[in-house]
Amino acid sequence: MDTQLRKGILDVCVLAAIRNEDSYGYKIIKDLNSILELSESTLYTILKRLEENNMLTVKSTTYAGRTRKYYHITEIGLNRIEEFKNDAQEFVKVYSFIMKGKEQ
Repeated sequence: MDTQLRKGILDVCVLAAIRNEDSYGYKIIKDLNSILELSESTLYTILKRLEENNMLTVKSTTYAGRTRKYYHITEIGLNRIEEFKNDAQEFVKVYSFIMKGKEQ
């Protein structure tokens, strides 16, 4: 898969994983595990990029004696999910055209 396309899809997957409730790194990986394989290093790179782009905010709390960062989606992040859904509809049309092949 094209690197830029994959990057965009991963970003939206992470945003979707925290859309309904704030979450932390390990849980995000666990939640996404059924649809894609995501390493911790990749996830934290994505989270940093999303934070820099104001698509999520971070809040640190102490849990079991350790600091845990919770990620919260912003309005910009929610808008990105909606943009992706619109883009996906267009992509499905293109995909269908390509897969259909040449008609006789």
